[in-house]
Amino acid sequence: MSLKRRALVPAVVAGLMVGLTAVPASAVYVPPTAAATLVTANPADNTPHAQNGSMRAFAQIGDIVYAGGSFTGVKAAGASSWSAANNLIAYNINTGAIQTGFAPVLDGAVQTLAVSPDSKLIVGGSFGTVNGVARKNLVELDPSSGATVASWVGRGDGGTVRRAIVQGNNLYIAGAFHWVNGTQHSLLARLNATTGAIDTTFQIDASGARPYPNSSELVWGLAVAPDGKTVVAVGNFTTVNGNVRNQVVMIDTSTGTPTVANWVTDRYVAACASDAFPFYARDVDFSDDGSFFVIVADGASGDAYCDATARWETADRGTAVKATWVAYTGRDSVTSLEVADGVVYVAGHFRWQNNANGVDAKGDGGVDRYGVAALDQQNGRPIAWNPTRSPGDALPTDGVSWGAIVWELWKGPNGLFLGQDSDGLGNEYHGRLGYFPDSGGRAIGVLDAPKTATGYLYLGTSTGTVKKVAYTGTGLGTPATSSQPQLTGVKAAFALSNKLVWAKADSSTSSGSVLNISVFSAGAAGAPWVGSGYNSWFPAANLTGAFYLAGRLYYTTSTDNALFYRYLTPDGYIVGDTAYTLPTSGIDWHTVRGMTWVSGKIVYGSTGGSLRTVGFDPAAATAVVGANSTQLAASSTAATWNNPTLFFATS
Repeated sequence: MSLKRRALVPAVVAGLMVGLTAVPASAVYVPPTAAATLVTANPADNTPHAQNGSMRAFAQIGDIVYAGGSFTGVKAAGASSWSAANNLIAYNINTGAIQTGFAPVLDGAVQTLAVSPDSKLIVGGSFGTVNGVARKNLVELDPSSGATVASWVGRGDGGTVRRAIVQGNNLYIAGAFHWVNGTQHSLLARLNATTGAIDTTFQIDASGARPYPNSSELVWGLAVAPDGKTVVAVGNFTTVNGNVRNQVVMIDTSTGTPTVANWVTDRYVAACASDAFPFYARDVDFSDDGSFFVIVADGASGDAYCDATARWETADRGTAVKATWVAYTGRDSVTSLEVADGVVYVAGHFRWQNNANGVDAKGDGGVDRYGVAALDQQNGRPIAWNPTRSPGDALPTDGVSWGAIVWELWKGPNGLFLGQDSDGLGNEYHGRLGYFPDSGGRAIGVLDAPKTATGYLYLGTSTGTVKKVAYTGTGLGTPATSSQPQLTGVKAAFALSNKLVWAKADSSTSSGSVLNISVFSAGAAGAPWVGSGYNSWFPAANLTGAFYLAGRLYYTTSTDNALFYRYLTPDGYIVGDTAYTLPTSGIDWHTVRGMTWVSGKIVYGSTGGSLRTVGFDPAAATAVVGANSTQLAASSTAATWNNPTLFFATS
């Protein structure tokens, strides 16, 4: 969400090898399905270019965008020559015209930008003078001219300011400092955003760099919940106000005196593989409604969330908090993120997403995403948005095609900004910065299993036919044979909104399977198309039953006595790289033949031909209690319920 600013470092690695089936049981919070809106994947052509260095921060006031970083030149899109410009520029979002009247002079890098409540520009960074006058690391500027606002008293006199966030009239800052406004504050502070005066009630001090060579303590990423009641900081620290907090701390700001919250995880404690990464929690952001936040990391492989993106629920508390989901790249860095409009945008030096099975290579499930990706907020799988950090064949002389760091992703009023250390984006030349407008993007609707309590069960029979049976939740109607020519050679099948997805054998794929999708309307499956080629690794034809619910594909196999699930995003039909088992009791799952979900219950057939139903709660300590199952129908000549093709639909 758009209240944050950031800056970053390179990364390299991290893989987690996961088998295709047996893994530890997992019954955790299942996020609700929600609509989302994507920006366009085509970066705007009128955005100006910065020369060398990197772009690290953005802000917008009206139609004027402010872009800061570490660079020495700038030129308008299409211009042939560079103009001198050090570290901070302004340009018109609509035309791309550089605002030559805005001409501040800073002698060091800009790391972060924010807008004050009275519409002035707050600048933080690694500088010693501003407009020829000593002014360390923090300053407020007139947004028209770039002149220093002398009456604003904020001073970053103790070290680099890497993050600045305005929330209400509070200005939160974070970085590598130990003094602010002449008072001691270690890595974190809060000021009055309008005046720059220090807020003495906020005394939250982070310290203790992790024990690695050349390691310095700092806060690298900062996020404030939209309601202002929670702050999360990430970086190189191990202690906050005397509490052990390794790389991540949650701060409760809901009362008059901010305190360190009872929120602890061990997922950023272990070292990653390389001493080049003394810390690896690189960035953090809250969702627009503040219900969750996301942390991204680099660091190489290790027994932690190295080179990964992880979602956390804001309301969780405790000493062993678990992530809702984790998305691995397979030994590549994630250095920046933005959560906006129901989408988790991530960027960095990665080549793949959904790649827990890859180690510096694309493993089973790996999806090509060259440096920038959009993830499903419900499960962390990549959705169909893929601009890439590639310059295509448009890179000019002295251009940089691939750099280690995306320093900043920021969602402005009408689009997503990206600041990096290279010059490619969307197979075009974009010098150090790019912009993906909302215009030309698209909406992603709510797609899930049918939610009605009554409808029809469809049971596979012989080639090209199914049996259609009315279902009330407790009773069955008389089976009737329905011709379904599209459903030939079908294996497990499941409904997803108005779509039907089914597995089919296909010897041309690595798994011998494909996932077909078709519209399912008026009780009939339409002409199918094949799901994403990224699913050709998944042996879908081996499933003996399957259903989709809230971002997950639940399934059984004939060889395992377990109920499995993988994440699946309907926007692209990407199947998750990792299999999880749900905690269940009292059901021999390897005998299941056909399975569907209806209004809170699993309806399933068996090798014996009977049909049963049982309650289902994927977030419970025991998701399915087989002792509570009931029989709906015995095997009969009218319907033998022992076919993997079993799904529920409303028509």
